[in-house]
Amino acid sequence: MKKILLIGAGRSASTLIEYLLKQAETFSWHITIGELNPEAAKGKTKNSPHASVIAFDAQNDAQRSSVIETHDLVISMLPATMHVPVAKDCIRFKKHMVTASYVSDEMKQLHEEAKAAGVTILNEMGVDPGIDHMSAVKVLDELRSEGADVFHFETFTGGLPAPESDDNPWHYKFFWNPKNVVTAGQGSASKFLHEGTFKYIPYQRVFRRTERVNIPGYGAFEGYANRDSLKYREAYGLQNAKTIYRGTFRRPGFSRAWNVLVQLGATDDSYIMENSENLSNRDFINSFLYYHPSDSVETKVAQQLHIDLDSDEMMRLEWLGLFDAQAKPGIKNASPAQMLLHILEQKWTPAADDKDMIVMWHRFVYTLNGERKEKHAYLVCIGDGPVHSAMSKTVGLPAGIGARLLLENHPGKYGVLIPVSPDFYIPILAELENFGIKAEEKEIAI
Repeated sequence: MKKILLIGAGRSASTLIEYLLKQAETFSWHITIGELNPEAAKGKTKNSPHASVIAFDAQNDAQRSSVIETHDLVISMLPATMHVPVAKDCIRFKKHMVTASYVSDEMKQLHEEAKAAGVTILNEMGVDPGIDHMSAVKVLDELRSEGADVFHFETFTGGLPAPESDDNPWHYKFFWNPKNVVTAGQGSASKFLHEGTFKYIPYQRVFRRTERVNIPGYGAFEGYANRDSLKYREAYGLQNAKTIYRGTFRRPGFSRAWNVLVQLGATDDSYIMENSENLSNRDFINSFLYYHPSDSVETKVAQQLHIDLDSDEMMRLEWLGLFDAQAKPGIKNASPAQMLLHILEQKWTPAADDKDMIVMWHRFVYTLNGERKEKHAYLVCIGDGPVHSAMSKTVGLPAGIGARLLLENHPGKYGVLIPVSPDFYIPILAELENFGIKAEEKEIAI
């Protein structure tokens, strides 16, 4: 009997656990779910004889090592900063590992050690990163096999409310980690390649540099730049491309309104606000504005940001309750980002029956037989509800399929990897199609 250790059973784990338990019946696996709060995970196993839940602290070195040693493969759904100690244990005990997180510099340094140990640490096995890589590289490899020279590549992915649950003026809700939404883009400039020139967008300009994209059947979206669009040039085989751009999707209008909060300083997580527990929402916003004995907070926001009082941006801010003098987050020693997050959670927390949607789009521009051509690929996945959300499906299923591949049909590649070789993306994408997760491809007339 092969044994899988799943560390972490949070929001994206429900579909993953269901997939693993179904495979366990076929392959005689046993799934151990390690959680700090085991009671929260027990309901997800549905009393399956193929699963057990244990109290597990990934930061307890002795416990972590002893548990990993007794399993054949580890799936880590921990925060990205906690993967490396798990990976080191997996290398030491010669156990394969799967994560849905980006490869950190620390993780990358383990490549040769993992390779020498005959261990595969398969990272970026979610939706973004994950399905985005696999669906893009599939098309790129096919085009190159036909003799095409791809010189322009763009890709965007976003997690949004499904059309039937899109009922607020921001067209957005928290279906994923809310803090990551508030702090998105901070820390470094976004960089990309455009027509052979390296471009950089500082954080304070990211949400004013957007691109409009229409997805068949789902309407218009706007995309803003991710931090580093260049890190996959080699992995995608795009060393000679003139344009490489990776971004995040929102609905039109979101970025202009969010930019107001960025310019005010309300998304800053680097310092503590004095007397934060006593600030109302209105006080919070006013703390970033100039003093005037009679101008209202609304007037000062409009003047400071050079927008109209009756603009869509102001309407969205008002809908959030940011000018409410009675509402009070009540958080002691809070950063601006923490204050804002509390306010947003009152409005952007999904209802029990809300559904989410993952939208992904790739653009390929290339020459073939001397002609300039263009192809688009897009993928839309709509969740079934809060348990089997689109995010849970598109993060959990790739991770689960990757684990099955490593245990039952290992492609013989070792080290710290991402799924950009045909040995991985062909079988994984094929199985995802069985769950209705498939990118549609379309030639575009030029």
